[in-house]
Amino acid sequence: MLSSKNSPEKINLRECSSRAAMRDESLLVEGCRKGKRRKQRELYEHYSPYMFAVAMRYAPSRLDAEDILQEAFLKVFEHIGTFRGDCPLEFWIKRIVINTALNHNRRKHVAYSFQDVAEIENLVPDVELTLSHYNFTELLGFVQKLPERCRLVFNLYAIEGYGHREIAEMLEITEGTSKSQYARAKLLLQEMIKENERVSYADARGR
Repeated sequence: MLSSKNSPEKINLRECSSRAAMRDESLLVEGCRKGKRRKQRELYEHYSPYMFAVAMRYAPSRLDAEDILQEAFLKVFEHIGTFRGDCPLEFWIKRIVINTALNHNRRKHVAYSFQDVAEIENLVPDVELTLSHYNFTELLGFVQKLPERCRLVFNLYAIEGYGHREIAEMLEITEGTSKSQYARAKLLLQEMIKENERVSYADARGR
């Protein structure tokens, strides 16, 4: 029986899977660059479900999310030649979807009506949200009930991971406004969650 010292090195399955995914991604990108409809369809079918969920977080309605998704993928196929592979393709597509959603909302509402009141930060307590026991649909429902300004900042900061300085540049607002809108979003979400739990508890007791 071979000792562990002399046995062949174990194959890193995760690394192999990652390399295979990168090869598949490269083939998809190359096919789309050449305008191959089959590869475009494969890319769309692979990424559109997740990207639709991203669009839903920014859109005021499902119909708006569908419009955002279609417009975003048109941009993906139009600009696929600029994809350099220095980040996962999913991240690149997601950024296009987010930018398309922001532009879509700007067109519909002319401009984001942000009120630059940084002092709101001092009026809103630091809220800790516990969301782990809610599923995606429930969380999406809470987030979509937020006022548009709060929803945008909450999505960009808490979900997408942008910093307040980046958000300020993207939405053409001040960093203080971004922070105050995020604080307000957390407070409103906490109130929604408490109300949801109160109703659920009342329903359970009434059975």
